[in-house]
Amino acid sequence: MMDVSSLKKKVENNIMCGIVGYIGTNKATDILLESLELLEYRGYDSAGVAFCSGKNVQVYKCPNRVAVLKELVKEQKEDAHVGIGHTRWATHGSVSYKNSHPHQVGQVTLVHNGIIENYKELIHTYHLEDQLVSSGDSEVACALLNLFYKKDPMEAIIKTLSVIEGTYALVMIFSDRQEEIYAVRKVSPIVVSENETERMLASDVMPLSRISKEYFTLPEQVILKMSKEGIHLYDFEGHEVEKKKERLDWDIEQMNQQGYPYYMEKEIAEQKEVLQRTLLSYVEDSFPCFEREALTEELFEKSKHLVIVACGTSYHAGLYAKNLFEKIAHLKTDVYLASEFIYQEPVMEEDTLVLVISQSGETIDTLEALRHSKEMGYQTLSIVNVKGSSIAKESDYTLYTYAGPEIAVASTKAYTCQLMVLFLLVYRFAYTRNRFTKEEVQQEIEELKKVPYSVEDIYQRKEEFQECAKEFKDEKDLYMIGRGFDYYILLEAALKMKEVSYIHTEAYASGELKHGPIALIEQDTTVIACLTQKDLVSKASSNMKEVRARGAKVIAFMKPSLEKYLEQKISIILLNDLKDDLMVFPAIVAFQLLAYYVACEKGLNVDKPRNLAKVVTVE
Repeated sequence: MMDVSSLKKKVENNIMCGIVGYIGTNKATDILLESLELLEYRGYDSAGVAFCSGKNVQVYKCPNRVAVLKELVKEQKEDAHVGIGHTRWATHGSVSYKNSHPHQVGQVTLVHNGIIENYKELIHTYHLEDQLVSSGDSEVACALLNLFYKKDPMEAIIKTLSVIEGTYALVMIFSDRQEEIYAVRKVSPIVVSENETERMLASDVMPLSRISKEYFTLPEQVILKMSKEGIHLYDFEGHEVEKKKERLDWDIEQMNQQGYPYYMEKEIAEQKEVLQRTLLSYVEDSFPCFEREALTEELFEKSKHLVIVACGTSYHAGLYAKNLFEKIAHLKTDVYLASEFIYQEPVMEEDTLVLVISQSGETIDTLEALRHSKEMGYQTLSIVNVKGSSIAKESDYTLYTYAGPEIAVASTKAYTCQLMVLFLLVYRFAYTRNRFTKEEVQQEIEELKKVPYSVEDIYQRKEEFQECAKEFKDEKDLYMIGRGFDYYILLEAALKMKEVSYIHTEAYASGELKHGPIALIEQDTTVIACLTQKDLVSKASSNMKEVRARGAKVIAFMKPSLEKYLEQKISIILLNDLKDDLMVFPAIVAFQLLAYYVACEKGLNVDKPRNLAKVVTVE
């Protein structure tokens, strides 16, 4: 059985930074800096690059943005063709020049993602104190490599890894081997690509798309050697390891803003297209088909308990899906925050299917929850957006959300595509469990086909939400209330508002108001209500009256066909009419637009909210 205590430590400490390495005929300076800009969406507080000049390895770094680093690198006159780069988010040590990467000790220059857990012990054991200038853990790996390096990079790497505890993606240059880059990883990802004249590695596929659509993921505990002659992989016994290549399913053009002021708006606008793509990828004859992904009828039949594990926005998708699985398919479903999953040690039966959801497929606590589930012997299914990601590779089964690259930190199209896949799974389980006939499933799919057009209609009305946002930009606190499915919609809506506008926003189940939250309501407090479920109109209306009676300003986002049931005059934002359980799609797009325009009204950087990273967060 997996050691849960060590697993907890690993999850708590890991965070994702950006790594890039390049060897080729083009100028490494430009390529590395452009690549680091593509990785900015991951979040960072400092940046640096190292170039091989022939005489030595030159390091440029700063506790600042890549734009500032660009100015520093202007003094680099030589036309270098080999280099490595890094964007850091501090975990050990403050944000400073000394703690920025790359680190350089003796003959070794290194960048590192992950956490070296025993770095203090290593400093003492190998008497490294006088060699270190930083206060973090990464430079310790650099010093160890330099200590063990006797003209054989492989030997030094293997010996260093034998004493290191923790997680890592290490990318290294040795000063007497400036035409080579070495890399090795454990948990933290590295992906690699090449064409006839260039070789490149990075912490995700974004930078690689400029040189090739083919790439491979560096396996764990395998050493990569990259040179102008080619790329070779070796295990720790020196045997060459085969590269298992995959292909990007999107173009580099999809990573451009294409005239939109922010990526977030671009990605909201793309939802019609990506929802259609995701839906059509899993539907044949208006029936959900997963045979291509090896999800057999036997798997659906034997899964009697579903456990969903996710973080953040993906967790909200899971919460919404729980209601769907139980209401429609009568499948017992539990949902856990990935960061809490290993702490709670949930009781799961033999026939449990663990479903993990992650946009990037690299979210560290979700990945570790997946590994823990597999260690315990449970079947695992993942819903991810990135092919070849760690979660996709390690799951027993994987379903992709064909959303394309999502650059903005606040997730939009990935969330709705996750929901699309979840709806299809619900209908397939409902069919297997004799809740729906095939004809009834086909009817549901026909309704689902209306969703992309519904969200497109909401986006085309974006000026309405832009105007509405002006009423919210000066708010300090916002409260959202809803019942049933609406409550789960509002959990995600509140997160979007917090993420990009920095307004304190809380979502409450309306029936819980009198159990505490209503104490927060006073004169001129702004309350947003969501009303999309016909069966709950009466109670929802009553809850709106409760907060209005205490002086609140109420704005209702609601399904047009329900407006006639309201007995009070309040501000209303009309959505679209779909089946009740599908109303999450137009509703959340409306809330995405509202949060986006509030942030714009406040003059904030919508794509890069403060303190947030796109890919992996600290628990």
